[in-house]
Amino acid sequence: MTTISVIGRAFFAHPILGDVELVQLGSAIVVASFLPYTQQRRANIIVDFFTSSASIGAQRRMDALGTLLYTGVMALVCWRVGVGGLDMFTTQERSMLMDLPLWIPYLLMLPGLALCVVIGAVQSAELLRGPGAAEVAR
Repeated sequence: MTTISVIGRAFFAHPILGDVELVQLGSAIVVASFLPYTQQRRANIIVDFFTSSASIGAQRRMDALGTLLYTGVMALVCWRVGVGGLDMFTTQERSMLMDLPLWIPYLLMLPGLALCVVIGAVQSAELLRGPGAAEVAR
C-alpha cells in the first residue's frame, strides 16, 4: 500500500488517502496477532551468551523468570489496550483522514494479546515444574 501510494503521489499526484493510518492500524493488529505464535514456538530473542555455561536447572529457572516477566508485561499491555479501547469507544474517537473508529483495532488486538498471556503462563508453569518426560529422555 505504501509503495502504491508513493508511486501515485510521485507520478500522478494522487496518493492513497489515509495510507499511513491503514498501515499503522494494520501493523498493530498483525503484530498483536502473531505474538502468541512466536511465544508458543519460543522464538523470541534469547541472549544466552552469559548463561550457556550455567547448569540446566539454572537455565530453566532463568528461562522461567524471563517468561514470567514477559507474561506480566503482556498482561499489562493487554489490560491497557482493553482500557484504551473502551476509552476510544466511549469517546467515539476516530482517525483523522479516513474517519475510522479507533476502538475497532484495539478490539482486534485483544485476542492475540490475551492468548500470549495464556501461553506465557503455561510455559512458565512448565518451566517451574521441572523437566518433563520428553526432556529427560533426550
